[in-house]
Amino acid sequence: MRDTASVVRPPRTRRDWPLWRLWVLVTTAGESVGFCVPALTGVLAARLDLPPAVGFPLMLAAGWVEGYVLGSAQQWVLRRRLRGLSGRAFAHATAGAAVVAYAIGMLPSTAGDLSRLPVAVVAVGATVGGLALLASIGTAQWLVLRRHGYGGPWWILTTAAAWLAGLGVFMVVATPLWQPGQPVVVTVLVGVLAGVLMAGTVAVLTGFAAQRLTREAIGNGVR
Repeated sequence: MRDTASVVRPPRTRRDWPLWRLWVLVTTAGESVGFCVPALTGVLAARLDLPPAVGFPLMLAAGWVEGYVLGSAQQWVLRRRLRGLSGRAFAHATAGAAVVAYAIGMLPSTAGDLSRLPVAVVAVGATVGGLALLASIGTAQWLVLRRHGYGGPWWILTTAAAWLAGLGVFMVVATPLWQPGQPVVVTVLVGVLAGVLMAGTVAVLTGFAAQRLTREAIGNGVR
């Protein structure tokens, strides 16, 4: 008769709260620090009235920095459970996705007058662009995770939902506080405050995805 007491089964339903807390702390810090770069770059570009040919690539470069800092922070946490993950690939993938997200987000303001286009075309373009923006980071990260045998497409959906919530928090906080003609310091502080709240929102929600990711990997014997 088989001794079932000697069989060790992976705890598939157990929540790894230490990992979640560390993820929330490190991701919030990483995104908050990284976001300061495009936030300050955007304020500087607006104050200097830089032309799109200059401001656009500057913002893309700043977005790369933000993504790299965020990806570096997140891979540091994940590698505590997933030792086979390439931290460098994860960080660079996140940085590249951030560039794509910024390019999509800035496209309406750099494409010129869109009022001449049919409403249906603008609506479809906005919908497709919005979905691509939200899915960019999760997709890039999942491609790296999949290459190492971790996770599934659900990572894209959960990450997109987290960023949708985070960007919503940012807009709710920053939009009413940003006023024309206010001092630069106030503009920056409002952006930083909204950015930290956005980062915290994304961190809390993606923390549950990180729990699932590591739990499934350990349960499947993929470390």
